[in-house]
Amino acid sequence: MIASSDRALLEDLPPVRVLCIGDLMLDRFYYGAVERISQEAPIPVVRVDREVPMPGAAGNVAANLAALDVAVDLIALIGDDDAGRELSALVTVLTEGDSLLVEPGRRTTVKTRYIAGGQQLLRADQERVVPPTPEIERRLIGRIEAAMANCDAVILSDYGKGVLTDAVVRAAIAAAKALAKPIIVDPKGRDYARYRGASVVTPNQKELAEASGMATGSDAEVHGAAEAVLWQSGIEAMVATRGAKGMLVLSGADAEPGLLDTQAQEVFDVSGAGDTVVAVLGLALGAGADLAAGARLANLAGGLVVAKPGTATVSRDDLYHAMNLDAWAEGEAKIVSLEALASRIEGWRARGRRIGFTNGCFDLLHPGHIQLLNQARAACDRLVVGLNSDASVARLKGADRPVQAEGARSSVLAALESVDLVVVFDEDTPLSLIEAVRPDVLIKGADYTVDQVVGAVEVKGWGGEVVLVPLAEGHSTTGLISRSRG
Repeated sequence: MIASSDRALLEDLPPVRVLCIGDLMLDRFYYGAVERISQEAPIPVVRVDREVPMPGAAGNVAANLAALDVAVDLIALIGDDDAGRELSALVTVLTEGDSLLVEPGRRTTVKTRYIAGGQQLLRADQERVVPPTPEIERRLIGRIEAAMANCDAVILSDYGKGVLTDAVVRAAIAAAKALAKPIIVDPKGRDYARYRGASVVTPNQKELAEASGMATGSDAEVHGAAEAVLWQSGIEAMVATRGAKGMLVLSGADAEPGLLDTQAQEVFDVSGAGDTVVAVLGLALGAGADLAAGARLANLAGGLVVAKPGTATVSRDDLYHAMNLDAWAEGEAKIVSLEALASRIEGWRARGRRIGFTNGCFDLLHPGHIQLLNQARAACDRLVVGLNSDASVARLKGADRPVQAEGARSSVLAALESVDLVVVFDEDTPLSLIEAVRPDVLIKGADYTVDQVVGAVEVKGWGGEVVLVPLAEGHSTTGLISRSRG
């Protein structure tokens, strides 16, 4: 359960800078459709529609931190190859002080996933796991020690690809401890003693079983395994992620555990969920929060990110909305910015959802509006409503409009079951918003003809359709205003 103090923590966060150190890889996602089986072998043929490259492993931790408005320094290795150069370009836009070392002869790890109909069909890995040369290792340690003074927290993202050697891990932990910086480790392998002195380690349930050599099925078993690992390793605390069962938080081998229920509403893709958890912990501990508060925020963020496709991220807006537990707040979570819209649309589209769009001023909601929205929702799986801003309504309807401000109009729309998202736009027409959504179906009232509908040409151009729905007679906002003034 999220406490009011957690909301205050998120609202009053000071500027935080996090140093992220670890393995870096390139994640490629190919999205498409399967329409036939190959004649060459009994395998599906994927017609690829788009490719999405993303930084993975430590790069995804950095992406999560950047999405949370955290300043990030990233220290990692890449190869002198095309994948390394592509990774460097992707990382540059995320970090303020990246320190990617190029090691000649190193092969940059690339993981390629093919996804169709919301299902991952294949993953292909290109990698060669080798430790850095002694010279590169010395340079890594030098850069870590130089960057330590300017950060508020440190994250070690260990994917077992060779970058976090024992010497690098020891140097990072020693430098962080000397400056009293919290250091969070996303671990790999069985020997957690190599992380001795770390503030907190974040294994998943399978990793905890491997590290402890113990069963981790029940709450008691997870607690026992966590106690054993902390006692053997000399790590201060553990946040063990347990998928659909939430988290176990243990601070000290003799402490009582805290059990957090999962916050996930729908699990779509667990890729990178651990990166999100460790990033949010880094943010919280770097801001001075205690481990329990950081774990609650991380648990909430993990539940949000597994509902998104690919190695996704969450923003502070996502966390704000998810913290609201009452029915009205659930409606508020439907009100999104244009920036947040893209992620929601991508998730729906990856699941094969049919996306609809309609728009209007919706100044005083009346039965005609309700009928339009209900019919619009019946024509699609997810309905996005574009809402004219106050300035836009005033230009279109006159200086005395709108009667209700856009915040009130948005909240009323979002409270309707038929509406899935509300996006406010400031232009006189929703054309730019329609192009951002790229709906499968564009819905308007039958008082328009198709050639009068803004965006009709564009929607039909990318294979969508335009649907005109009949309107309830005798209902209009102008009429309501006129009668109220009479």
